[in-house]
Amino acid sequence: EFPHACQVFRIESEVDVKTRDGAIKHRSEIHFGVTNLMRNRADRKRLLELVRGHWSIENKVHWVRDVTFDEDRSQIRTGNAPQMMAALRNLAISVLRMAGAKNIARATRHCAAHPHTAARLLGVRVAA
Repeated sequence: EFPHACQVFRIESEVDVKTRDGAIKHRSEIHFGVTNLMRNRADRKRLLELVRGHWSIENKVHWVRDVTFDEDRSQIRTGNAPQMMAALRNLAISVLRMAGAKNIARATRHCAAHPHTAARLLGVRVAA
């Protein structure tokens, strides 16, 4: 039922996650994937690189949009507005990352409390 599938793969990983109370929670995860890349174009090592690249994007952008900006609960649903809001969220994340922010939620709260900082990051001059 997957006419273009060339490879199916399984990735097993061990993950340690720090909980809110500071404890370390250990879990094993198994992920499956399907690709249209032939083995001569994507061996085991290359497949792992591609998956890690995908998760890097997922963790740096999509997770931040989902959790920090609570994008899934947005009620903006008509016309071009959803795409425009996604672009603005991506812009905010990019500007904050370029400014050296490691924690986007903290940086967003800081900018909300200090609008001059946000304006400076965007290159906007604000009269005193």
